[in-house]
Amino acid sequence: MKRTNRWIRGAALVAAAAPLMAMAQSSVTIYGVVDNALVYSSSQNGARNVYMRSGNLSASKIGFKGSEDLGGGMQAFFQLENGFDADTGAMSSANTLFNRQSFVGLSSQSAGSISIGRQYTPYYLYVGAIGSTTVLTGATGAHPGDVDALDTSVRSSNAISYSSPVMGGAQLSALYGMGETAGANATGSAYSLALKYNVNAWNFALGYQHLNRGTGSATWGSSTATANIPNSAINAGYQSANSAQMVAAAARYTVDKLMVGGSYSIAQYNPGAGSLFAQSVKFQTAGVFSTYQLNTRLTLAGGYSYTFADKGNGIDTAANYHQISLQETYAFSPRTALYFLQAYQLAGGSTLAANGSVIHALAAVGDSQNSTASSGKSQAVIMAGIRHSF
Repeated sequence: MKRTNRWIRGAALVAAAAPLMAMAQSSVTIYGVVDNALVYSSSQNGARNVYMRSGNLSASKIGFKGSEDLGGGMQAFFQLENGFDADTGAMSSANTLFNRQSFVGLSSQSAGSISIGRQYTPYYLYVGAIGSTTVLTGATGAHPGDVDALDTSVRSSNAISYSSPVMGGAQLSALYGMGETAGANATGSAYSLALKYNVNAWNFALGYQHLNRGTGSATWGSSTATANIPNSAINAGYQSANSAQMVAAAARYTVDKLMVGGSYSIAQYNPGAGSLFAQSVKFQTAGVFSTYQLNTRLTLAGGYSYTFADKGNGIDTAANYHQISLQETYAFSPRTALYFLQAYQLAGGSTLAANGSVIHALAAVGDSQNSTASSGKSQAVIMAGIRHSF
């Protein structure tokens, strides 16, 4: 009887310790951001507007991520992330719970990592990470309309991605997003390749991505493509493109409290059967940006970008866009900050409207004004908000 009692007590101790042993080998983190601001826009379809907007300094989101140590230098990992509008409580994407990220994978210290699911492309993860949007925010600091997708506009569903180990400061990553169209696997597919290199005070990145439109729609937004191109007044006339490709490079140099950087990108839209334009068009963007940490709490940032498009498709004077962006951030703590954003954009030349007709280019600051462009060639946006992360 005593022996039986000892066995029962031992089994109970093992059972009680099992969750603790599991916790020692794996971890799950709940994280997120709540970000809201008051916004002034000088012109939205011809009228001034003062309104509340969520996700300006950082996207409002909630996520879950975790990993498990499998031994021998291997880990399993996952990430699930949902975006929402903090001013209304609505999901950013209707009927899509984890619209931002949803993937699972394996990693090895010696072989790198592989992940499958909905995820950002290496083009964005490497080049976008050292571009202007991480210091100026995409809301007012993304290149006009995020036409080059260096902000968070492009995510690939049904994707498999590989990232190499870091070797001598360099790392390579590749992704393929499956279109999943029977008999036409390339339809709606996407692929991306990027390289980054960090050495001393320098950061460099080079990336490429190619996106194919899916079936069932003449434009991208409701098609079956694994990834969709950004949509704004800047590229509205090219939403009927059959495919799009982007190549970009960025660099940063940091010394003490000062960081300076620059980027260059080309976004090309290619026509196909049913497109409302006949000739491929390129949007080229050159930008410079800088941050300075005035003290432990206050950080200042500024940037300028120039975007210009091709002629053709009935356009004699190509569209061009000058944009200036400023940001001031006051951190109460590592998790809570007040921020102030200011941006101005001046557009010139002509472009195509959504129906394929030639119109004067319209200003649309960053990516916050993608659906609320100016009715003319200029637009100013001012934001004041608070961000709390957890």
